[in-house]
Amino acid sequence: MAIPTRAKLADLATAAGVSTATVSRVLNGKPGVAEGTRAAVLATMEQLGYYSPAESSQPDISFIAVMTPELGNPSFASFASELSLLLSAANRHMIMCTAGPGATSEVQYLDALLGVEIAGILSVSGTLADSLVSHDHYQRLISAGVPAVFINAYDPDVSGSFFSCSDAEAISISIAHLRSFGHTKIGLAVGQMRYQPAQRKREAFLNQGMPESSFVSTIFSVEGGQAGAARLLDSGHTAIICGSDVMALGVIREARARGLDVPGDVSVVGYDDSALMSFTNPALTTVRQPVSAICQAAVSSLMSAIRGLPTDQTEMLFHPDLIIRQSTGPVS
Repeated sequence: MAIPTRAKLADLATAAGVSTATVSRVLNGKPGVAEGTRAAVLATMEQLGYYSPAESSQPDISFIAVMTPELGNPSFASFASELSLLLSAANRHMIMCTAGPGATSEVQYLDALLGVEIAGILSVSGTLADSLVSHDHYQRLISAGVPAVFINAYDPDVSGSFFSCSDAEAISISIAHLRSFGHTKIGLAVGQMRYQPAQRKREAFLNQGMPESSFVSTIFSVEGGQAGAARLLDSGHTAIICGSDVMALGVIREARARGLDVPGDVSVVGYDDSALMSFTNPALTTVRQPVSAICQAAVSSLMSAIRGLPTDQTEMLFHPDLIIRQSTGPVS
């Protein structure tokens, strides 16, 4: 993300309804400015995309912690890469914390960060999306004055900003696409139901009129996809929607192990549009998360919170796109 062109002090002063001297005092952190006036100037800076000379010339000495479950999953790696570029453009240092599949290491990371000079946290699909884990560790950091922004996880009881891809839309466009090919026996294979994205996809699937028997919960892996496909194919499903691209690869593996053709005998839809999915055999039809747009909104929100500006705790949902390739086709 390119740093916006800097507005002139006179532009800021006019927009904020104050003098240029007042704007200068706010930019340089000088005393003698009423809190209401200071907040108005800061809000105007945000609206105009203004970066002070100090911000644009030198990185802040404090760190931004980016939490991800792992980097082996190409989806998480994509978010981490995009956030790294955006934070670098904003002249911010980043600490990358890969917490693994369990909750313990993420809790340990967050406890350790209490003793480090960090300016904020960006969490991607972290423990906030896990219904079996307490979220007190985030509350402790937020209570200590560290703002937090969450991607693909939401808890209305946690003070933060929330940005997610719409799971309901992802399921809706996938089902509509498969129905257009004549499929009526459509299955859904997702990961463990402890995770919010799996819960939301299941709810959306059932809301589309699909039976509970067409839903399978396993794990978000190739092996999980293969296990889910075995159950759905045994019950006569001709199309399978997956909770991730790696699960979709497992579904294709199971179909081929049975001598079935994809998409001739079974259509497969993934989720994420991970790198290289256009080069698989067949190229994978999948739902693409708008990673760049989500990350830009998340970083912008965090920068605002760091400046002391108020943030909205309403979850912002982003529209996914269906990327149609060769793994889906007419029902045979």
